[in-house]
Amino acid sequence: MKDYLIKATAYNGMVRAYAATTTDTVEEARRRQDTWATASAALGRTLTVTAMMGAMHKGDASLTVKIEGDGPLGAIVADGDTDGHVRGYVKRPHVDFDLNEKGKLDVARAVGTEGILSVTKDLGLKDFFTGEVPIVSGEISEDFTYYFANSEQVPSAVGAGVLVNPDHTILAAGGFVVQVMPGVEEDVITQLEEQIQSFPAISTLIREGNSPEEILQRLFGEDDLKIHEKMPVEFRCTCSKERIEQAIAGLGNEEIQSMIEEDQGAEASCHFCNETYQFTEQELEALIK
Repeated sequence: MKDYLIKATAYNGMVRAYAATTTDTVEEARRRQDTWATASAALGRTLTVTAMMGAMHKGDASLTVKIEGDGPLGAIVADGDTDGHVRGYVKRPHVDFDLNEKGKLDVARAVGTEGILSVTKDLGLKDFFTGEVPIVSGEISEDFTYYFANSEQVPSAVGAGVLVNPDHTILAAGGFVVQVMPGVEEDVITQLEEQIQSFPAISTLIREGNSPEEILQRLFGEDDLKIHEKMPVEFRCTCSKERIEQAIAGLGNEEIQSMIEEDQGAEASCHFCNETYQFTEQELEALIK
């Protein structure tokens, strides 16, 4: 099953929901970043929610999520757009711990419980929108739930999970976001809270083969659920040699000349995909000219 997400509504439009499978996407990020198990779970959860957040917007909008906790993992950065494309990295990919007391990967220990979650959105307008909230648990899903409620004033429930194989490859990954609309009836909120509290772990549902549609059907029931759109999700980086070239050109002639004389060329790597680009002396000289 290729990765994809769906957009849906329930309770006659009073609730909107997103669900996604992201196993291949997270595996691609793991492969490129060489993340160990706990780091993979933290990055995978972040990429999954970022993909669904991107799908909440229209046109050429894009967003950047940054989670900067006080744990050994360091910063987690993820980019997403409206077409289901995501990319991301962690500052220290080789972080892993024994399972926590619940028998799960100890993401909170890796991320830390103090710090900031920020979201910067480019909606195609003159200015960017940036919202930030303190990290509340380091478990990622709870932190995004707090972000939606406090930065965007949208009561939400966020679930994202990643299961990792013994060889560190990704076994299952995915998530959901459920949001209540203004004017929602109180009994709907109560019923929704009860359903979410008793809901199985999202990564377990995906490992068992449940599709995004089946995940939301299990949450809302088939009669209350209306699916509006389905779109693919994939890891895709926007870097290129041309973009790196422009960045080097922006350093100025003196810095470029130093690269030629001291290193006889230049090498640059992308943080997101770890692709490496080589520039010869002749290519650098052309940038000076």
